[in-house]
This record gives sequence, structure tokens and C-alpha cells, in this order.
Amino acid sequence: MAQHGLQAGDIGTLPGAAGGPKGLVLGPLDRFIFGHWLSQSSQPVHLVGASIGAWRMATACLNDPLAAFARLEHDYIHQHYALQPGEKRPSPQHVSELFGRNLQAFYGNRVDEVLNHPRYKLHVVTSRGRHLLAREKTWRTPLGYLGAFLSNVVQRKAMGAWLERVVFSSQHAALPFASNDYRTRQVALSAANFMPSLQASCSIPFVLQAVHDIPGAPRGAYWDGGITDYHLHLNYAAAPNPKGLVLYPHFQQAVVPGWLDKSLKWRHKSTHFLDNMVLLAPNPDWVKTLPNGKLPDRTDFTHYGQDLAARVKVWNAAVSASAQLADEFDAWLARPDMGQVLAL
Repeated sequence: MAQHGLQAGDIGTLPGAAGGPKGLVLGPLDRFIFGHWLSQSSQPVHLVGASIGAWRMATACLNDPLAAFARLEHDYIHQHYALQPGEKRPSPQHVSELFGRNLQAFYGNRVDEVLNHPRYKLHVVTSRGRHLLAREKTWRTPLGYLGAFLSNVVQRKAMGAWLERVVFSSQHAALPFASNDYRTRQVALSAANFMPSLQASCSIPFVLQAVHDIPGAPRGAYWDGGITDYHLHLNYAAAPNPKGLVLYPHFQQAVVPGWLDKSLKWRHKSTHFLDNMVLLAPNPDWVKTLPNGKLPDRTDFTHYGQDLAARVKVWNAAVSASAQLADEFDAWLARPDMGQVLAL
């Protein structure tokens, strides 16, 4: 890269992190990368996504990704969950039902475009409950997640007793990462399980309902892929057949392994898993210039409550500002400056 810069043909894998509304600032980068830059090459590329990252990566597989990403951005920003009388927050059932309808409207009869993309191999990451978490129940689920939390504090791999990583992969593609770091299963992504696996990957515990018994996969309750793999800190460097670099458009500089690791700062450091990764992340000082001095996040739903127009205005402003990220990456590709490339 120091000699020839970064070429579209160098890329073998592209991850999409969980993180809810934070991922909105990556929209302009997505449109540039998938709508313009990667089209200059022809090699297969693995797209790995959890939660909103899975939605983004699936969108990249649609025909006309520029239009598809514009719609994703609009639909995500304008999502709204009206409260019933006496409610302080929408019920998980209501959020799941509406989100499922939105996914159906978004992909409609276009699932084959995703599954049969000529270049992109999609990998949707979900978290499958085990033991107490095998079914979603009023008392079992909180106890199960308490057990997962305590196990994870001791050792990340120990959380596999409660939750396992299940990856739904298109075109029977091999995983673009080694999976011996954590309990993992792989399932073929199909027309029958595309919608439920994508919804499961976005189903935040206690905010949405778990998705149960996904066709073609082991029975059980499936939740947000970010629980096991928040920022997809996966062992890409030891993939069985590694090809190309991992290009990672991300909304922050740290690649946090699991959702329950957010407060465990010692797990935020880079590891040898990421040795072949090029991470694109905004400068924290730039983030402070955004509305409210931060990235869009889920607290905005509570902060703005039922004032949809106010939240939409703030989120649209953040997305507009993030066009700078795509412009700067485009400029760097044209004139690579290795002085701007820092170690993870």
C-alpha cells in the first residue's frame, strides 16, 4: 500500500458494525465505496454485518446500491414508534412487528438480488441463545443475560455457554475469518431465512423480541448479532483462505469485540486478528462538531421522544456533515499520504 496506494482490487472483506444510529454517518462512505469505487474491480468480496451493519451490507448487494443506500438512510432516520396510551416506551412486540414490516417493504421481491450477487458474499451475524436463553421468557431472559454478562467479564469465550455466534452466509461461501475464538455455527442464507435472520441480527434484547426457530438453522431464540460481535473484531488474519485486505468503514477508532465489552476498556485494544485491516474512522474532534457534539445514537429516541421532526433534523444534519468522510477518502485514494495512516 505504501508503494501503490490502496486499490479497489486489494479488498477481500468489508465488515459492517452494530451500533444502531451511529452507522448513519457511514452512509456517504457506503455510497462512494459500493456505488463507485469497488465497481472499478472484479474480485469477490465478503460482506460481514451485524445489526445495522447487516442491513447495510445486505443493501450493498442490491442492484443500484446508490438508490438503495439512499432509501436505507431515509427509512432508518424516519422510523417512528408511536406510543399507546399509558406507555413510556414502545413494547418489544410493537417494535418487532413494525421493523419486520419495514424490512419486508424494503427488500420486497428483491431477496434474490442479495443472495445471487455476482461478486458479494453476504454473512449475517446473529446471536443464538443457549440454556436459559434458548427461548425468550419473562424471567428466563433477564437471568440468562445476567449469566452471560458475568461469564463475559471472566472470559469472553465463556459467554459461549449462554450465546453462540450463528452466521448466515450466501452462496455457501466460507467464512472470511477463523472462528475458533468463540463458539460459532454457519448456516446457508436462503430465501426462506433471509428476512428472519436479518431481523434477528437487528433484534436488540428487551427492545425487540427475539426471532425464534429460523428456517434451516438450529432451533432457538436469535438476537442482535452485536451481542456476540459488536464491532466484528474477528480473526480475519487467520481466515482459512485469506484473500485481500479487510476494509472497515467504522464510526470510531476502537474495534470492540462484543456488546457486553463496551465497558471493559482493556478489550478495546487492537489484536493480531486485525493485522490485515484498513480501518476508516472519523477524527474524534470532527465528531464533536456534529449536532449535540456526538454521533447519532439510540439515546436520541428517548431524548426527542415523540418529536420525530426534531430527531430527523438532527440525524439528517449529521449525515450531511459526514459527506466529508467520503470526500476525504476519495481524495486520499487519489493522492495517498501514508502519514495519515496510523496503527490501530
